[in-house]
Amino acid sequence: MLLLQVYPFITSFYYSLTDYNALAEPHFSGLSNYVRLFTKDKEFFKSLAATLKYTVYTVPFKIIMSLFIAMLLNNSRKGIGALRTIYYLPSLFGGSMAVSILWKIMFMDDGMINAFLHKFGFETISFLGNPATALPTLSSLEVWQFGSSMVMFLAALKQVPSSLYEAAKIDGAGKVRSFFSITIPQISPIIFFCIIMQTINALQNFTSAFVVTQGGPVKSTYMLGLKLYNDGFLYYKMGYASATSWVIFGLVLVFTVTLFGTSKFWVFYGDED
Repeated sequence: MLLLQVYPFITSFYYSLTDYNALAEPHFSGLSNYVRLFTKDKEFFKSLAATLKYTVYTVPFKIIMSLFIAMLLNNSRKGIGALRTIYYLPSLFGGSMAVSILWKIMFMDDGMINAFLHKFGFETISFLGNPATALPTLSSLEVWQFGSSMVMFLAALKQVPSSLYEAAKIDGAGKVRSFFSITIPQISPIIFFCIIMQTINALQNFTSAFVVTQGGPVKSTYMLGLKLYNDGFLYYKMGYASATSWVIFGLVLVFTVTLFGTSKFWVFYGDED
């Protein structure tokens, strides 16, 4: 932990206060990198907007998809174990370069998705070449990787006492009312955990943006993680890239503190009245 986490954490903060270019000794420059980010770098705000939109797109839909599939798989039918395994597989491969390349091939102008649409008489849709559709298409790759959250939701659903549903049924509550009055409160700690983890992952996105769109078109998918990589490893502005990394850390911190601050209003634990 000291070597791979604490040391890089402290070092990156020091580099963010220098003009380090990876080729010469760093020289202290104070807050100049941060000032430049927020006052002179137009790409920064485009990256920030793309990252926030990506987070808003992916986190809610991924949570909803995960919970929906978990509820479908929360039964004891024959072969359900194999079906659960099949649904979990995308989460094992979804973050890899190979699947990102596959996603790019699928949504190209002459890719499989457009070929399927052509069979029904639809015109070609430029999923990756249109700024209006590029980010949602990229977000769909993240939403597709719902396996880990689904497994946690499935485990949480199995811990909900069946007596609560039986009592609700006797009182005349339907499935919808039982879902919002029993299921959601009972699994709210897992929902809270998944939202935090998925938000952190979305704010740090790099692989899909790098492989599928390279930040285009017109910087519509130019995530902060991709900007950090380009500044640091293409332009050798390591100090500047370190400042960007600390901005990402600040975003993660703000979102996490906000979620913890609101959790007392909607997260319920078993030892609470």
